[in-house]
Amino acid sequence: MKPIVALSTCWCSHRHQDGYAMLQEMAGMGFEYVELSHGIRITLVPGILKAVEEGVVKVASCHNFCPLPTGVMHAAPNLYTCSSADARERDQWMRHSKRTIDFAHQVKARKVVLHLGAVEFFWLNPAGKVDAYVDAHPDTDLSADADYQKLLAKSLVKLKDRLPRYWENTKQGLTELLPYAEQKGILLGFENREAFDELPLDADHPDLITIMAKPAACGYWHDTGHAQIKQTMCLLNHREHLEKNAPNAIGFHLHDVSAEGRDHQAIGSGKIDFEMVSRFWRPGHTLVIELSPRLTPEEVLSSKQRVEQLVAARFG
Repeated sequence: MKPIVALSTCWCSHRHQDGYAMLQEMAGMGFEYVELSHGIRITLVPGILKAVEEGVVKVASCHNFCPLPTGVMHAAPNLYTCSSADARERDQWMRHSKRTIDFAHQVKARKVVLHLGAVEFFWLNPAGKVDAYVDAHPDTDLSADADYQKLLAKSLVKLKDRLPRYWENTKQGLTELLPYAEQKGILLGFENREAFDELPLDADHPDLITIMAKPAACGYWHDTGHAQIKQTMCLLNHREHLEKNAPNAIGFHLHDVSAEGRDHQAIGSGKIDFEMVSRFWRPGHTLVIELSPRLTPEEVLSSKQRVEQLVAARFG
């Protein structure tokens, strides 16, 4: 048994008006499986259902929110958050997350990927200063930069001071959502994020899975690009982060990060050590190639070839 290799619709959904044609294009590139990402407009759904029914492709996973709420015409995975201080927004997150789970069940997907919110600041969000410093020092080893380390430590104190309220909201939302996912036979994947103020904080992933106590309904979803960005920011070590979360992992978003720090690049074109990443793959995992819509079909195919080579090396 080998992991499933899939292509995310984030590469092509924006330029399709017909879901059937979209999935035909992906199948024509040699993909048996796809992930329906967070850019699936409601108008694409009839064609998607037809393609799935006819066996054009299989859906390995969906990414919340999928399909998008009516009237939303662009990718919007953080349109509503479960961490929000606004109870009305949390209610909307719950409603549309359950809708994604229903849709995943309808298209016979096994997994749904979730973002889990962020810490809110009314003003002076410390993420702004951290991001600005990183952007202004692209060629600097920030781990050896005393000014950056001082700024980072100060910013983390501010972040953690405001964390509890929003983190409790996230956990409460998941406590309600998980039984619904379990009832539908759907695994929820909690994705590591790239922004300084997004949840979970990287050190909290293992404990979150333990707290939820629903091994049949949730797991960790590893995004390679996000981890690489956080490593550049000195917020984690990519390999060590994988080692800590590997026991709970259920899937991966695979994309590279360029020397300039842009993610969702072709696999093998940037800074990420994918051979290292592949050592953490297991037979039941879903490996989703998640690429920028700016990339060419040739770059998609080269990424597919690289992942398949790594799968073959690991699993024969």
